[in-house]
Amino acid sequence: MARKRTLIIAFTSLLLMAALGSGGYFYFKAWQQEQFLTVPPETPGRDVIFRVEPGQIFTTIARNLKEAGLITDTLRFRSLAMEQGKSSSIRAGKFKLNTGWVPGEILHELTTSAGIMKRVSVREGLTWWQTGIKVEEAGIGSRESFASAVADRELLDRYGIQADTAEGYLFPETYLLTPPQGDQSVYMAETMIKEFFNNARKAWPDGLPEWEELHKTVILASIVEKETGDVTERARIAGVFQNRLKRGMLIQSDPTIIYGLGEAFDGDLRRVHLKDKSNPYNTYTRRGLPPGPICSPGLDAIKAVLEPESHSYLYFVAKGDGSHYFSKSLKEHNRAVRKYQLRRNKKTYRSTKQ
Repeated sequence: MARKRTLIIAFTSLLLMAALGSGGYFYFKAWQQEQFLTVPPETPGRDVIFRVEPGQIFTTIARNLKEAGLITDTLRFRSLAMEQGKSSSIRAGKFKLNTGWVPGEILHELTTSAGIMKRVSVREGLTWWQTGIKVEEAGIGSRESFASAVADRELLDRYGIQADTAEGYLFPETYLLTPPQGDQSVYMAETMIKEFFNNARKAWPDGLPEWEELHKTVILASIVEKETGDVTERARIAGVFQNRLKRGMLIQSDPTIIYGLGEAFDGDLRRVHLKDKSNPYNTYTRRGLPPGPICSPGLDAIKAVLEPESHSYLYFVAKGDGSHYFSKSLKEHNRAVRKYQLRRNKKTYRSTKQ
């Protein structure tokens, strides 16, 4: 009997020890999980620039996070992501993370933030080569590669652009892009072309016109954009050019000549330039529109060409405060030229509103 009681006590002790051991194990695992979720890898933390490549699988991302010192356990990080339904929500891009963050903060940043962005601001009226300078300054690509991109025949054909370059179709806007690895000039050019057609549909809500009409509109809009110092005058200036074209008059726009002179233009437009018949963009010697756009027009300039102000003006001259004086006759125009140009105060004269 005593032997039997001894065996029962021994067996009970083993069961108790096993239970205590099992409970200790689970307690230890729970403690580890709590530590993983609430204790950052480093204190104090340090910033780490972390990149997620397009198409990169979660396992690789988690491994890279651990190697960068941003998490301490890849399996637990994967479990956390699966519990929150975010295992397939991590975005490609470049992120500024910190080793002082807990895993939940890391996961939140990777799945909700746009990450570090590069800003490329392209204002209305820039030529493609001036835009290329902006692209290079933003660290997106080189001017040379952007020049190749805007003349890429495959890219132009993809969007139905039947011109030699994308001039006029690089929509002016402030673009926020993920910092590239390598030169992304083609991507930038295509992004701007896409933005042009997205905005063009606002000007043509019933559908874009055929190429010839579209291109003529963009050409004239680019001239209006370059001639406009006061944005309220766009429709009136568009009306002047429409009136001249209807009458078969020369457009006589200085910005077209300057565009034809290209990047080498030194800022001094001389009489010899006005008489140069070899310049295909010289609207003082060639009738009609120039062969292509001379800059990137904004949506308002395009709308101004589509809905020009109805009037009888045929001339305009800059007044020196950013606005223009409009005339219906050459005689009146010549008087305005003498008043606002020949007798202008060079110290106070400006071509744009301030």
